[in-house]
Amino acid sequence: MDHAADAHRTDLMTITRFVLNEQTKHPESRGDFSILLSHIVLGCKFVCTAVNKAGLAKLLGLAGETNVQGEDQKKLDVLSNEVFIKALVSSGRTCILVSEEDEEATFVEPANRGKYCVVFDPLDGSSNIDCGVSIGTIFGIYMIKDGHEPTLDDVLQPGMNMLAAGYCMYGSSCTLVLSTGSGVNGFTLDPSLGEFILTHPDIKIPKKGKIYSVNEGNAKNWDGPTSKYVQSCKYPTDGSSPKSLRYIGSMVADVHRTLLYGGIFLYPGDKKSPNGKLRVLYEVFPMSFLMEQAGGQAFTGKQRALDLVPEKIHERSPIFLGSYDDVEEIKKLYAAEEQN
Repeated sequence: MDHAADAHRTDLMTITRFVLNEQTKHPESRGDFSILLSHIVLGCKFVCTAVNKAGLAKLLGLAGETNVQGEDQKKLDVLSNEVFIKALVSSGRTCILVSEEDEEATFVEPANRGKYCVVFDPLDGSSNIDCGVSIGTIFGIYMIKDGHEPTLDDVLQPGMNMLAAGYCMYGSSCTLVLSTGSGVNGFTLDPSLGEFILTHPDIKIPKKGKIYSVNEGNAKNWDGPTSKYVQSCKYPTDGSSPKSLRYIGSMVADVHRTLLYGGIFLYPGDKKSPNGKLRVLYEVFPMSFLMEQAGGQAFTGKQRALDLVPEKIHERSPIFLGSYDDVEEIKKLYAAEEQN
């Protein structure tokens, strides 16, 4: 047995240690936020195990119902949703939960209530379970204003008011990417310890990337600026090399690659879906928050994504996010169209 190596393994920066270190920077903190995060982490570990066992446990196949968005629910969606609702309520630190799987927001009973609102997609990309593509959980955290009964307005806030956001990707490894408003950090689950270890400290997205990521199957319905931008990716007129296309169709996986390698992820509105397909509260906002924290940009075609004020909990919005310079180009194309 290599005792030196084992001793080294206990000197790792786990997510718990990381969050507690962050907490010491806020002397007024009572640890509520740290407790909430630890419950989210527990939910992610549970879902990671369930996803890995999906084929064996006969959890695959349709649960027979469709969710609010009209998508057939896989049994794993249902399970993941229950796991996160229970983990968040039992933390005693939440008051409102908004899940992609539930039509209405969940208001926590007063006895278990805390000051945080959590918006989440418990299992994004779950239609990809059968073919082994990476899927994930996306979450964002708001704080309610003190001293009043929680209402939906506490959740219908612009993304820039979020305290923290992150996602956990269940793929070749289980990776949790988190920002509490001062940079972005990535943790990887060490299955032998059952702990998330800091493996990607202070993630910064490259200023310009060589990859664009979009569903080209929708091209005939795109608006002018999106069509022009994708055309310029394939046939650049400035003598540079064309960009590579990479599209997985699982938002967590596509955004994760964009964050690490740079480039741009687009889900524009089109003639068929003028507001795009991605939901504002628990897809667009958390991913935009992470992108900005990593030095990138996020834009809706009209405004900065985090300035958007949602009116409904399942509202949708077009989104362009990624490397600063790449998003800047698409902003110019939209500005030019506006002038015309």
